[in-house]
Amino acid sequence: MNPLNAKKSRFLVCIAVCMFIYTFIYHLSEEPNEQKLNVKRAECGFYPDELCSALFVGKPAAFRIGNFCQNFYQPEPLSCIHTSCSCSSVLKTLHFITSPLSDEEGNFSLAYIITIHKELEMFVKLLRAIYMPQNIYCIHIDEKSPRYYKTAVRNIVNCFENIFISSKTEHVVYAGFSRLQADINCMRDLVNSKVQWNYVINLCGQDFPMKTNKEIIQYMKNKWNGKNITPGILQPLHMKHRTEISYREYVHSGVPYLYPGKTRKAKPPHNLTLYFGSAYYVLSKAFVEFTLTDARAKDLLEWSRDTYSPDEHYWVTLNRLPDAPGATPNAGWKGNLRAIKWKDQEGSSHKGCKGHYVRDICIYGLGDLQWIVESPHLFANKFEPAKYPLVMDCLERRFRLKVLRQAEVPIQDHWRFQERSYFNMRLDGRAELN
Repeated sequence: MNPLNAKKSRFLVCIAVCMFIYTFIYHLSEEPNEQKLNVKRAECGFYPDELCSALFVGKPAAFRIGNFCQNFYQPEPLSCIHTSCSCSSVLKTLHFITSPLSDEEGNFSLAYIITIHKELEMFVKLLRAIYMPQNIYCIHIDEKSPRYYKTAVRNIVNCFENIFISSKTEHVVYAGFSRLQADINCMRDLVNSKVQWNYVINLCGQDFPMKTNKEIIQYMKNKWNGKNITPGILQPLHMKHRTEISYREYVHSGVPYLYPGKTRKAKPPHNLTLYFGSAYYVLSKAFVEFTLTDARAKDLLEWSRDTYSPDEHYWVTLNRLPDAPGATPNAGWKGNLRAIKWKDQEGSSHKGCKGHYVRDICIYGLGDLQWIVESPHLFANKFEPAKYPLVMDCLERRFRLKVLRQAEVPIQDHWRFQERSYFNMRLDGRAELN
């Protein structure tokens, strides 16, 4: 062989060996990460139903896997929210239920007041969960909400005859009178509506139902029978500052807030005894009409304008009057309205927040799902699907499955969130194999 050709051959062999060694080392270093990713993807299983079922029963491994999976499977934005759609598309793509699911529900209408200012997708998820065509819904949009938000809400609302925007809106300040006034505004609209509703329920945009429409009706019929639910007790000493001095609204860096003044307030009108309780309620139509017309109710409303968080004393105080329609003078904290994890109740009513706290209220994380679904309450609060998307995915799918299983009418395809597959979620959290 020519010495030159021999050298050339050895050089090519050397290059080939080097390339092989480099490729081997490269794949050796990358393979574990790729394998790890594939293993994690496989652990997500039939996403999200299989993982949700494990979370509902508190399986420890589900929390770790869930945190990976909810980041890997980023949820797609809801259709027809940020884009213009026909009303038929809104109903179908957003899975609204368009017929009463039983005779009992069709003959018992509920009214809802929903106050919102942010989290557009969360509002839509809440609305489609509680929506029934025989009910009526008043939506109060905070005046300070951006224009695009108001427009998006109106585009959805305009597709329904039984959903409307409050005729008068407020610039809502946290713990201010404006929050109470927003409910009053909706109540005035609701009593003038043509729908003959039985009870009104107030919600905020970060609530989500735990009980179905049928279960809420049966709860009100069997447990309360015309009575109002306003959980609360005699005003404790440590809460008296809220109503003994006058509060004023101030604006700092564009943000309004309440600040206590030095002026002491006069005693409540009509020698009323003040109670302290939840801002949430379930009220009969007769009681709502009473609050809008009774002199005591109107005078207490006016007196409450400069108090701190008046919605936490107004409803419960009036409902303790013996002659108020549907009054419950001795109810105390009875009434399972909201599942809320308060920070100061850690160790007593719950074992801590697995998401994070905002103003001492838990924003639910994956580790809170078992506690939520085991709660006896009608609704739960609070949720942020942008932060914890899988939490809302799990609850939505479980709730819709529960609603449709209770239906006594044929189910339309667009009412379903998930198509039948090898794995379907079961309400008790265990796998159901088809």
